[in-house]
Amino acid sequence: MSMLSHRLQLLIDPERNRRLREEARRRNTSVAEVVRDAIDAALPVDERKRRAAERILMAEPMPVPETIEELNAEIDEMFDGGL
Repeated sequence: MSMLSHRLQLLIDPERNRRLREEARRRNTSVAEVVRDAIDAALPVDERKRRAAERILMAEPMPVPETIEELNAEIDEMFDGGL
């Protein structure tokens, strides 16, 4: 997540306030996080990025090197193989 640096203040009716609080409680998160998620859902920055992130999150887990040495060896192997 990016650095949160802008404050937003808005007035809402009691029903919206109730719904926000209930959703935050259900998710075990803050009302602010629910509002940020709603903004992102309603106003996506870049549809390609959103779809790419969705695909990444839905991908099957894969094995990863356990040490930096194993990672470096894998990278070296990729470049030696012409990738």
